Amino acid sequence: MLTKSALYVVATPIGNLRDISLRAMDVLASVDVVAAEHVNTVRYLLASHSIAAKIITLHQHNEATVSNKIVAMLADKKTVALVTDAGTPGISDPGAILVNQVRRHGYQVIPIPGANAAVCALSAAGITNPHFLFYGFLPNKSAGRKRALDALKSLPYALIFYEAPHRILACVSDLVEVFGEQRQITIARELTKVFETFHVCKLGDALNWIQADSNQQKGEFVLLLSGATAVSNPEISDESQYTLKLLLGELPLKQAVKLAAEITGNNKNKLYKLALSFKADKEY
Repeated sequence: MLTKSALYVVATPIGNLRDISLRAMDVLASVDVVAAEHVNTVRYLLASHSIAAKIITLHQHNEATVSNKIVAMLADKKTVALVTDAGTPGISDPGAILVNQVRRHGYQVIPIPGANAAVCALSAAGITNPHFLFYGFLPNKSAGRKRALDALKSLPYALIFYEAPHRILACVSDLVEVFGEQRQITIARELTKVFETFHVCKLGDALNWIQADSNQQKGEFVLLLSGATAVSNPEISDESQYTLKLLLGELPLKQAVKLAAEITGNNKNKLYKLALSFKADKEY
């Protein structure tokens, strides 16, 4: 039994159509309307499970307008399901504007969990970092991409990116330039599909591996990068070390150390030695 005047946010398969939950199928078969990025994509999914539904289009260019229409449907006691082309709505896909609009008008938002490419890739990557940061898609152009990566290079978390096939070579090139060659990268391609591929290597070897086989340049990618190596220095707090790293990214070494000492109150000589260790580890 569905809740009236509710929006159901429904995760759908990222490749293999059997990766849909029983609950998701029940919801999609019962709601009054399904809002989807591309009608033909969701129609194919529903038909494969013998589900008939009324479908409307909701994508990044019309989300604000369609959100108002969906709120009107909820006011009329209708139930609506939101799906994306693949995976979980609102995760590097449309959905957040609609969810906020629905909740702002006092209606219930009910998530139906399921497939997600980032978590799928992470579960099979073997990355030992206890924490991760999901970034999603990086900027399209190299200059913007490198600026975004530069802000992430000191973080001690596994980093997860999505990338499209026509940008994969340029993206990996920028990863090498910003992070250096020693980080471990996991390249996950075409997850849950026929040509699913996982490849783990040093970042410095990744570009050659991709270029060696044009087939490895096709499909949708999840890139997982090991986090920055934490520097063990109990006398200097993590916050102070982070401050020093930020300053080193913008200033000459001596100037960064001097300013870090003033900001954090730490001994300048100890900060200087720490800064040299960062340089030696090629974090800068």
